[in-house]
Amino acid sequence: MAVIDSAGLVLPRDIADTMIRKTQDGSVVAQLSASEPFRFGNTDIVTVNQVPKAEFVGEGADKGSTVETFSYVTATPKKAQTTLRFNEEVQWRDQDYQLGVLNELATAAAESLPRALDLAVLHGINPLSGAALSGSPAKLADAATVITAAGAPEAEVEATIAAQLAPGGFPTGVALSPDYAFAYATQRYPEDHARAGELVNPGLPLNPREVGSIRGLTAAVSDTVAAPEAASAAAKKIKAIVGNWNAGVRWGVARQLPVEIIKFGDPDGQGDLKRKNQIALRLETAWVWYVDPTKFALVKAA
Repeated sequence: MAVIDSAGLVLPRDIADTMIRKTQDGSVVAQLSASEPFRFGNTDIVTVNQVPKAEFVGEGADKGSTVETFSYVTATPKKAQTTLRFNEEVQWRDQDYQLGVLNELATAAAESLPRALDLAVLHGINPLSGAALSGSPAKLADAATVITAAGAPEAEVEATIAAQLAPGGFPTGVALSPDYAFAYATQRYPEDHARAGELVNPGLPLNPREVGSIRGLTAAVSDTVAAPEAASAAAKKIKAIVGNWNAGVRWGVARQLPVEIIKFGDPDGQGDLKRKNQIALRLETAWVWYVDPTKFALVKAA
């Protein structure tokens, strides 16, 4: 398979920045948890199992030893790729035309790559097949606390928060499926209430691309919460994921975004490029993430 030298095809700064921005806009993980830099390869993340306690000491008194325990978890990188085919008539003639093609790739990647991140972190699945990822990495869907959805989204989300606060948890955000978000956002006070007819939760937007809030928690909406791609029926029942997205999820990009131009061979199993008079563009990204399901709770349909 012949590939044009990738050194001259690394995405220009303006294209790369646009791709990253769109990736973050389209992912509940990126909306609720900040990314951080990672190197390629297994990454050990130090965890503090017991927060050290301070001590007041009197004048001239001895200072005691504070108590803390540390351990570590390992985050493993996994590569996601998007391959686009074009008719052979699409040729590289000048820089402007080249950027136009790369913008097409950026648009496609802006939808596929954030979705891959969400489906991996939330459900531990491969987006293309819907099957479990190799190595069975931890996922938010493994959360032990599950509240059954019964038509009362406000009370159900409150129950997930209460379940986490009891053992000392600290929820920071909530990811909702579009149908559940709509039910939550359109709740109105009853006729016998002083605010009859007003929205109970005006801070939750109906536009899934906008970040909202629920009782001080950052709220993001995406159909990745219910994972329509998942082979498992259980994954498709998830309506909301509530938890500490700062401490419970660590993620980042381990490699920059290169572009390959593929002119020969069968890079995606859809037939020989030369025979079909086509070329292919491929974008690959190595995500690194770690998930602690104990810091989350779910709302699921029965």
